[in-house]
Amino acid sequence: MKKFITIMLAACAVGLASGAWAEEAAKPAAAEMAAVTEAGPAAAPEAAPAAEAAPAEAAPAPTLSKADNAWVMVCAALVVLMCIPGLALFYGGLVRTKNMLSVLMQVFVTFALISVLWAVYGYSVAFTEGNEFIGGFSKMFLAGITPDSLGATFSKGIYTTEFAFVAFQGAFAAITCGLIVGAFAERMKFAAVLLFMVIWFSFSYLPMAHMVWYWAGPDAYTSAEAAATAGATAGYLFQHGALDFAGGTVVHINAAVAGLVGAYMVGKRVGYGKDSMAPHSLTLTMIGASLLWVGWFGFNAGSALEAGGVASLAFVTTLLATAMATLSWMAAEWVFKGKPSMLGAASGAVAGLVAITPAAGFVGVSGALAIGLLAGVVCLWGVNGLKKLLGADDSLDVFGVHGVGGILGAILTGVFAAPSLGGSGIWDYVGNKVADGYDIVGQVIIQATGVGITVVLSGVVAFIAFKIVDILIGLRVPEDEEREGLDVTSHGETAYHG
Repeated sequence: MKKFITIMLAACAVGLASGAWAEEAAKPAAAEMAAVTEAGPAAAPEAAPAAEAAPAEAAPAPTLSKADNAWVMVCAALVVLMCIPGLALFYGGLVRTKNMLSVLMQVFVTFALISVLWAVYGYSVAFTEGNEFIGGFSKMFLAGITPDSLGATFSKGIYTTEFAFVAFQGAFAAITCGLIVGAFAERMKFAAVLLFMVIWFSFSYLPMAHMVWYWAGPDAYTSAEAAATAGATAGYLFQHGALDFAGGTVVHINAAVAGLVGAYMVGKRVGYGKDSMAPHSLTLTMIGASLLWVGWFGFNAGSALEAGGVASLAFVTTLLATAMATLSWMAAEWVFKGKPSMLGAASGAVAGLVAITPAAGFVGVSGALAIGLLAGVVCLWGVNGLKKLLGADDSLDVFGVHGVGGILGAILTGVFAAPSLGGSGIWDYVGNKVADGYDIVGQVIIQATGVGITVVLSGVVAFIAFKIVDILIGLRVPEDEEREGLDVTSHGETAYHG
């Protein structure tokens, strides 16, 4: 109970202390476009030179699209499916029998914890106007949001309800934190996991979401002058043209770096490299991977915020990149290890899902297949060769799959988004057309900058967060409890009987 109270007090303290992030306290709600999200069919308007000559136009009257609203809510539910039960079962099957429930518990409760924090202050900090790096506090506890509140899509005049957007983005935040669990599975205190999540979510996830996805919405881009004014209120990476359709930087790289730092700071499992630590149920892992694949359509296609052509494109690219990565991982493993494995196929699928995430609505079919092909092979190296080089006990290869796959996908988005390679290019919202002169090299540099900022921010915040947690309650369970298993020693339960 003392640990629980400590965690809750820390959560409140973080929510209040984070006021120092914003240059100003809450901005007037009337000065904001409602909720807005990923640089789906849009990119930073500054990248569109054609905007200079475009005439001003009146913004269309906001219209609620019931079909798009229903699509976003369904996709939010699919993202929940990805995490619980998808991610929980995928991770649970990979650990030893004695730690199965502990992993399920960590993923399940992390999802619940972050969902609550999202409503308390997370949504407001990520998706209201503040400065380039963090938002404000005008919508704490979702203040001012009603069933009639509208959230912008990527089409002028077309809106969904803001509540639907809140739920969709909240599921993103929760699953991102859940991903981190796999890096230090089987040896970290349950209370330590929860306290770390509170701190890291507040100081790493929320700034990244704001920097990449916050903008004023398409209706603000009526002329070159209006675009310049609106662009100045957007997040730092959005202003600089970074493309991240559904979370390559915000979700996967962000979580993977935190997980890798945790693997180092918590230390290796007792018996690591000596005792067998084989997955206890690849059946459950395969079921979890399959649920992830299904739920990921909501994750990627839902990021279009509309049930239209871009959502269809993201759906197809997600399907094909994942299938190709499954085959490429399996084939490479077959060549180098002599046999294709179920674990390899499932891992390849997840690698493909991760790599296509930032690119899903920007690349064409050929780009998706190329990304999937490379993701399977490169992430296989990530969980074998790179893991040995790093020397960390990343229990469930969070960095090898989500970090390596996320970095690969983010960089390749800059390549395959080019119209000359079948991509969608960059949309000019003032001219209402695809901007001319897509620069692959320039865009790749922008993508790499986004990756670098994510790695540094997440790494620094994770290091500080783990240090704080270690000082307050300690990171690791005692060795005798680790040997017995966290299911019994931490939760008083076992996954299987008889």
